[in-house]
Amino acid sequence: MIPAGRRHDGGDMRDDTARPVSIFREFLDGEAAGGIILMGAAALALIVANSPLSETYFAALHAYLGPLSVSHWINDGLMAVFFLLVGLEIKREMLDGQLSTWPRRVLPGVAAAGGMVVPALVYVAINRDNAAALSGWAIPTATDIAFALGVLSLLGNRVPASLKIFLTALAIIDDLGAVIIIALFYTSGLSLAYLGAAFAVIAVLAVLNRMRVLTLVPYLVLGVVLWVLVLKSGVHATLAGVALALTIPLERSPGISHDLEHSPLHRLEHGLHKIVPFVVIPIFGFANAGVSLAGVSLAALVEPLTLGVAAGLVAGKLVGVFGSSALAIRLGLADLPANAGWLHLIGISLLCGIGFTMSLFIGLLAFASDVALQDAVKVGILAGSLIGALLGAAVLLVAPAAGEADGADEG
Repeated sequence: MIPAGRRHDGGDMRDDTARPVSIFREFLDGEAAGGIILMGAAALALIVANSPLSETYFAALHAYLGPLSVSHWINDGLMAVFFLLVGLEIKREMLDGQLSTWPRRVLPGVAAAGGMVVPALVYVAINRDNAAALSGWAIPTATDIAFALGVLSLLGNRVPASLKIFLTALAIIDDLGAVIIIALFYTSGLSLAYLGAAFAVIAVLAVLNRMRVLTLVPYLVLGVVLWVLVLKSGVHATLAGVALALTIPLERSPGISHDLEHSPLHRLEHGLHKIVPFVVIPIFGFANAGVSLAGVSLAALVEPLTLGVAAGLVAGKLVGVFGSSALAIRLGLADLPANAGWLHLIGISLLCGIGFTMSLFIGLLAFASDVALQDAVKVGILAGSLIGALLGAAVLLVAPAAGEADGADEG
């Protein structure tokens, strides 16, 4: 993170508190509210899937609307909009936001790397003798920013604002890692013709960007074409959203003034900030969190696949995020977030074990043809995410309130 007292443009931060609420602050608020709604959607899905309505619930998801089932429209179509927003946020933060300078990238970048590598290793260690399960190694590497910020919002101002920014920056880098993992490891049966056509559309989008075409209409129309081509190419269709996002122009205002309304990227991002957390993600959560718990026993919870996911999310994230962050801080590569202590960092590391949305998504890709394994993954994700949320909240509740962290902890 950027050293205390300095802005990303090199200026003094003493008057920052007097500035208007930033787009980043709006993002935090929106994601926190969306996380609470997502919790409700997931809980409702579990209730419905274990009620007399379960047969109707699962039948509706497998019903076809045109060429795709309802489940595929949600996971391939609606989630492309989610990935579009992810791509926009990654581009904005890397070029003109909280990750725009190397000092700001160090701590969340190191934490995100540790938080992806260690959970994967935990999962593989537990499933090393289960060849069929090894393809799910990436499931516990993800962090659900909406859920995690939703939990933070319930803690109020006991949590320093710097930790919320750190968690969001970490999750954005984590999302970038997840996108790369999906592209590299969960793509099969490529059609070179459709893939070539998709790259041609991306090239046209890049030309529009270079020509400084600032209206969103041509980008969005070509984005729909791109989605269809990627869907047919064998690459997961949601990656079309990321590719489109990277071609949307970002017009940065000079100096420290940010006129957000004139940039196509900011306009689209603002437009999606209500649709994605309050519509797209809750629908995805409701459609995919439903799993029948009939017959689920303690023995089922310690099956290697389920245990690997849960342990990866809880223990893996704690060791990976906290361990790598502590190492970077002790080596002098980064500082603790402002007004935060080591206990706060442990709490945030545990909250990173909430892997709901992206973990579910990767699990569906890893075991696309085996519903039983998908259900085992869902149980592991729900258990791990719940444990991570409860432990993280408990640690943050006993940690010193914002501004009270021991000064020695900040070294």
